[in-house]
This record gives sequence, structure tokens and C-alpha cells, in this order.
Amino acid sequence: MKRTAFFLALSMGMMVHSVSAKTLNVVTSFSILGDIVQQVGGEHVTVKTLVGPDGDPHTFEPSPQDSAAIGKADVVVVNGLGLEGWLDRLIKASGFKGQLVVASDGVATHTIDEDGKTVVDPHAWNSAANGARYAQNIVKGLINADPEDKAALIKAGDDYIAQLHELDSWAKKRFSDIPESKRIVLTSHDAFGYFSRAYHVRFLAVQGLSSESEASAKDVAALIDQIKADHVTTWFMENQLDPRLVKQIASATGAQPGGELFPEALSPKGGPAATYTQAFKHNVDVIADSMK
Repeated sequence: MKRTAFFLALSMGMMVHSVSAKTLNVVTSFSILGDIVQQVGGEHVTVKTLVGPDGDPHTFEPSPQDSAAIGKADVVVVNGLGLEGWLDRLIKASGFKGQLVVASDGVATHTIDEDGKTVVDPHAWNSAANGARYAQNIVKGLINADPEDKAALIKAGDDYIAQLHELDSWAKKRFSDIPESKRIVLTSHDAFGYFSRAYHVRFLAVQGLSSESEASAKDVAALIDQIKADHVTTWFMENQLDPRLVKQIASATGAQPGGELFPEALSPKGGPAATYTQAFKHNVDVIADSMK
């Protein structure tokens, strides 16, 4: 009788352990979200990212395999704010029935005027404080899908969020030591609005919020005049975009190359921006260094 009770208790313990060790199948829209999910989910998640390292989330074209992956997912994490214009139809077509997490929920949005329209800037993660909000939303979504691992997810999430708040404070200090007149650079497209607002750096961009937008000859001429008037000395390429147009504009103004930025796609593993925190720190360092 005691042996039977022992083995029954042992088997029940194994069942409880197997329940608590649930691994969520998570699909994320692009690489930065994929990394945040991995950081807070750890061993409790298996992550598939649709738009991988060096990929452009604005122009991505999904495949039937992507739809199938979403259909099998427990959780799908998206940015929202109009970034992934291709994603809503993909989710509907996939038959997805799991937990949808909009990582940008609750951020104070930044808007700009484009072609006479007010457009919401979707690149909210380029402020580390907003990145912390993304992590909070993702942890909440993972817990809703896997309540048995709530304690572990909260612990990992709290540690990661604290790291992002430290990075936010560090970035503010990094730029506060530089005169505001020098805090201005040229980039390929307008992906740094939240970064600009948080860290008081001014960005001039060849293209608008989406890399699909095209600059007219008139826009390019006006930008060249502005760069000269503002004495902009440095231009940056972005890892996910063709740098030829920004190079042409820079050559017409005398601005010098400052390096590569990672505003909306991580580098491959082993690169300088293989995680969200690495990408953020890299962007701050190379921008700040160019102003010294």
C-alpha cells in the first residue's frame, strides 16, 4: 500500500512538473520583438521571428510557411502602430486562435506630418523606456498563455525591465554632456522620432516613417540646403536599407560617415547588435561618438 502511494505521489509530481514546464510557441513580427520575448521568456518560449536580422519590417512579404507558423502559435507578438501593414491579413488567413500581444500598447505615441496627413510613428522601441513598456506587455501576454509559469516570467521580466531603465538613464547622461547644437545627424529614414524625443537628438532623414516612401528631387534639394544650414557633419547608414541615396546626399554636403545604425532590425548573431539592448547601446554610442 505504501509503495502504491509512493508511486502515485511520484507520478502526480511528475505531472505537475510537466504542466509547469510548458513551452510556449511564440511568433513575433520582427527581430527586436523576437529578442525581447526570448529575454523575458527564457526556457518557457520557443520563438520564431518572421522578419529576421537585417530585414525590413515595412516591406516584408510573408510566405505560406509564415501563415502556417502563425496558425500553430500559442502567442503572436506584434508591434502595432501601423508598422506591419502586411500582418493583419496574414493572422486572419492563418486561423490563429491564440494570445495576440500588441507590444506598443500604452506608449505615448509620436506623430509627424507626411504629405498633409498626421501619421503615427511606429518606431516606439527606439526609446529604452518604451522598450521597458514593450517588455511589460509581453510578460503579461506570456503569463496569460502560461499562468503556471507566472513567477518565473515575472522574475525574468522584472530583471530585464530594470536593465532597460538603466540603459535609458545612461543614454540621457551620454547625450547631456554634448552641446545641443552638435546633437544633429543625417539618417536614411525617419525611424528615430522616439529616440529624438527621449534623448534630445535631432535627426534629418532622406525618407519618411516607412522605407517604402520615396523622396522627390525637390525634397532632396531642400534636405541638402537644410544640412548645410544646420552644419550637419555626420551621416549614418541603416543595416536594413540601401545606403546609396543617403550617401549621395552626404557627398553633396560634405558630411562624413558615422557608421551603421540598427533602428528596426538586429544584426545576425555575433554582430554588434544581436540583441535589443546591444542594438540600443550601439546606436547611442556611435551617434554620441560622432558628435564629440
